Amino acid sequence: QVQLVESGGGLVQAGGSLRLSCAASGRPISNYAMGWFRQAPRKEREFVAAINWNASITHYADSVKGRFTIYTDNAKNTVYLQMNSLKPEDTAVYYCAGKTDWAPVRQNYAYWGQGTQVTVSS
Repeated sequence: QVQLVESGGGLVQAGGSLRLSCAASGRPISNYAMGWFRQAPRKEREFVAAINWNASITHYADSVKGRFTIYTDNAKNTVYLQMNSLKPEDTAVYYCAGKTDWAPVRQNYAYWGQGTQVTVSS
């Protein structure tokens, strides 16, 4: 079983950047498909991005495509979400998640972190 801890959230102005980190322990992240999700106040949790076990495939929600990048560092057992050109509508709690199977990409994640708050001011 893998344990996940997110960090890197904070307050940023619109147009700015943040990099979220998700440090894994207990198992190598190379055993898993990893994803990022977010939940804004009074909204359902939504998929943001995912990367497969060997980082050969990535998948993004349309709302973040071209602005966000998911990548991994196996040496640090960490998955990252680089967020550029941030918008106020990106404000949410961001969660890291993992699972053993790639498909379906946006569903069935078994392991979750506690979340990190991202606030984008206009």
